[in-house]
Amino acid sequence: MANYKEKIEEWRAKFDALERDLQNPEVACDPEKLQKFGREYGEIKDALGLYKNLEKTNREIEELTKGLAGETEPELVRMTEEELRKLDLDKTALENELSDIFNPADPLDKKNIIMEIRAGTGGDESALFGAELYRMYAHYAEQKKWKINVISSARTPLGGYKEIIFEIKGKNVYQHLKYESGVHRVQRVPETEKAGRVHTSAATVAVLPEAEEVDFKINPADLKIEATTASGHGGQSVNTTYSAIRITHLPTGTIVICQDERSQLQNKERALTVLRSRLLAAEEERRRQELSATRKSQIGTGDRSEKIRTYNYPQDRLTDHRIKLTLHNLQTILNGNLEPLIDELKKAERA
Repeated sequence: MANYKEKIEEWRAKFDALERDLQNPEVACDPEKLQKFGREYGEIKDALGLYKNLEKTNREIEELTKGLAGETEPELVRMTEEELRKLDLDKTALENELSDIFNPADPLDKKNIIMEIRAGTGGDESALFGAELYRMYAHYAEQKKWKINVISSARTPLGGYKEIIFEIKGKNVYQHLKYESGVHRVQRVPETEKAGRVHTSAATVAVLPEAEEVDFKINPADLKIEATTASGHGGQSVNTTYSAIRITHLPTGTIVICQDERSQLQNKERALTVLRSRLLAAEEERRRQELSATRKSQIGTGDRSEKIRTYNYPQDRLTDHRIKLTLHNLQTILNGNLEPLIDELKKAERA
């Protein structure tokens, strides 16, 4: 705890300064600053709360330890020792949380994310599985009290997704979902299969830390922006108004299309958000490769070409191939109960 004291004092001073900034009318009128300062204020407030709880827990341990030294009643000794064991567990958990805050494994962990799910091998069945994956992440986001917004989607007649791109906003979203990038394989009997044979298909998932303008600057001269009509299934305005936006980043050839919003401006803003996030992710990958061309993490590289997981419906099991973990009760996981799986992936990364 002593190692944190100096940092905590810095944060207390910063917390007071941010409190003053948030009351400044100039900041209140600037949405970008207000969001940035508000997020930082909330993070520091949480950290200071953890430290306060840690101090309280240490005081309770000290008091109980002193009391135990002079206690002779066996039942009171047993109860005090049990309470001390509980407090020691609480102390360890608080210290681990503070350690994650002061020594983040990944500076991007606090970021919101852009998630992209695309149908792979398997035709309609792959698209239906993509829709299942989207529902799984949507349920998980709901449990974590995160906000989820669809940026772009392409549905199939059977209700699947050829592609769906969406953003998830909340506390430490990337820290929890960064392990989901890769190929997700499903083994089950498709609804369209009359013979009852098990088919194998796959969908790819990409998880990109959301890049703000301060994270990644794009030169407007490097962009080719085109307005077009939307395509696919939709309402009355689909295919009739030029509201869809296609942006090409000329230096890299990266293309983003956004058509789900009704106005060009909204589609343009969302497309730029996706483009920045894709370019930031590519830059991060180049940086990692430069740091170590041979390093391979225990939980995989996160490359979308890498098969990371199998969902086997007949055997009611999920297998994560990176950490050789098998879990049962597949439907519970698909309903958003991802925490046990994510906890094991975090442990593997720390190890």
